Amino acid sequence: PASGQGSGGPGPRVYFQSPPGAAGEGPGGADDEGPVRRQGKVTVKYDRKELRKRLNLEEWILEQLTRLYDCQEEEIPELEIDVDELLDMESDDTRAARVKELLVDCYKPTEAFISGLLDKIRGMQKLSTPQKK
Repeated sequence: PASGQGSGGPGPRVYFQSPPGAAGEGPGGADDEGPVRRQGKVTVKYDRKELRKRLNLEEWILEQLTRLYDCQEEEIPELEIDVDELLDMESDDTRAARVKELLVDCYKPTEAFISGLLDKIRGMQKLSTPQKK
């Protein structure tokens, strides 16, 4: 459904595009062989679909929090919703309790947000890499 366009005001936007100046340089016809895509420096450890899911989840979470806290994205209290941490927990109950803890200062009911979040992360894979120390 969400096309990634027009979701509220400014805010973090992540685009995966070739670096500026990589394509269409020089006087016409300099790029007959198509844009040069150098990807030597980029190591993609994660499945693109997983990242896309995460990105969508992140936008959804921000949108929900701005509603819950009745404020702009910039004014959301400092919250660390660590999806990997939630995925590590053994049951939805523990996950729900954890998120409830995080939203302890929210004066609006958070049940719908929490169950929506748990719904969305169900079936997600952890992205954490082994060398997390």
